[in-house]
Amino acid sequence: MKRLGLIGGTALEHLALDEPRRRAVETPWGAPSAPLTLGRLDGLDIVWLNRHGDHHRIPPHRVNYRANIAALAAEGVDGVIALNAVGGITPAMTPGSLVLPHQLIDYSWGRAQSFCDGDDQPVAHVDFTHPYDRDLRQGLLVAARGAGLALVDGAVHGVVQGPRLETAAEIVRLERDGCDIVGMTGMPEAGLARERGIPYAALAVVVNPAAGKSDRLISLDEIGRVMAAATPRLLALLGAFAAGAVG
Repeated sequence: MKRLGLIGGTALEHLALDEPRRRAVETPWGAPSAPLTLGRLDGLDIVWLNRHGDHHRIPPHRVNYRANIAALAAEGVDGVIALNAVGGITPAMTPGSLVLPHQLIDYSWGRAQSFCDGDDQPVAHVDFTHPYDRDLRQGLLVAARGAGLALVDGAVHGVVQGPRLETAAEIVRLERDGCDIVGMTGMPEAGLARERGIPYAALAVVVNPAAGKSDRLISLDEIGRVMAAATPRLLALLGAFAAGAVG
């Protein structure tokens, strides 16, 4: 791998890179959420993008996912690892866990789902049977083992609209549908990457029990504390992956 795209957000809003440089870009679908940051991580060329923009100003349903993916594609990335903060639904998905989803179910609505919606755009019916790239997932698993980091292998990622959190009944429905974790930004990002032919994997951090899965109400302060505690492990995993990709 020569160049990796990393998309952050609530999970890891900032990434310290070697030799960083910011680049403001435009795409046929508008500007991405923020200027791209180009640099190196453990020897690997990185293109970093915060999907919520500088200062976390863009809610999940208003992210310009098409511009974000188009901008990364234009930079020639060989793959994208997307970071997601999620709620844990099933018992194994405890706060602080790092999770590598293998499937997703899309419950979002009203978002621009495809590049194929203009008269000048050819229609592309992409295969989406397995939404996450096998080789990227395997590389993350190998990196986690080598670094001695616990990484849950496999979860169904339910993607909801946001920005509000879910009701307890909605979580019951998602669990009945087979979802293990719930987040707000996994789609249409993954589908757009597939349309552009970019290998894509998600790396999720469980930041809270989903609604109704705890006796306590969900606290944004608690989510922040869990995310802060998980960040060193997340960075270690990304560094191990980058070092392995270079080697």
